[in-house]
Amino acid sequence: MNREKRFGQRDWRLPNRRELRSLLSLQAKLPALPEHHPFTNVFNGWYWTATTAAISPAHAWYVALDGARMFCGGKDQSFMLWPVRGEGLNVVPRTGQCLCFDAAGNVISCTGSGQDGEWRYGAPWPEPRFEMLQEGVLDRLTRLLWRRSANLTPQPVWPGARHWPRWPSLTTKAREVPGGCQRSTNWNRWWIGATHSPALPSGHPFTDVQDIYWSSTTSLFEPDWAWALYLEKGATGVGQKRSAQFSVWATRSS
Repeated sequence: MNREKRFGQRDWRLPNRRELRSLLSLQAKLPALPEHHPFTNVFNGWYWTATTAAISPAHAWYVALDGARMFCGGKDQSFMLWPVRGEGLNVVPRTGQCLCFDAAGNVISCTGSGQDGEWRYGAPWPEPRFEMLQEGVLDRLTRLLWRRSANLTPQPVWPGARHWPRWPSLTTKAREVPGGCQRSTNWNRWWIGATHSPALPSGHPFTDVQDIYWSSTTSLFEPDWAWALYLEKGATGVGQKRSAQFSVWATRSS
């Protein structure tokens, strides 16, 4: 496309994982795009991103347009491409990835690679990212206040989300952690592409970090399932509400 100067432009590229997921609507399926979107020829399958999976650098992240899942696959596999251009500096946060890797997972020069680590597009993170407060940890990027201990209660099935205990460190303004319809914590703004086990920013202040966390968002693709964050890898998947035993992490607006 760049050689041909397609649509008069020479700066087409592959989106990073946050940029591609920013297109999605969790209130839609087949494809998981907002109602009345203007796109054509959307394939209800996997699309590559430019972001390598830190947990296995021979793999890269891809997003499923049928239902919005995000996992990683071997770079030797074949999936769809959706070109983008522009920087999105003040909208979508950058992933944090600053290295580039070949198909075998070896570190290579980023120059001319077209990878996430070369462009590093997205809104910059505040420095420092996290601020310790008496009532919890403030993420200065999202302005969400998180409980420092990332293991609020013994692993519940999802319907128990409506009955999670109160956050003990909150003031009198505390309220029950919501489990309501489509009120999701925006996990997409949490992850970075540079670390794994857990996929949290280096030097984060959290304790008791677990592997898989419930969100309050139902999967429209299968409403008896809910969205979950696989924090060891940084993947976005789902779990069956009545059987999966995932962890719970409390948050509130700051």
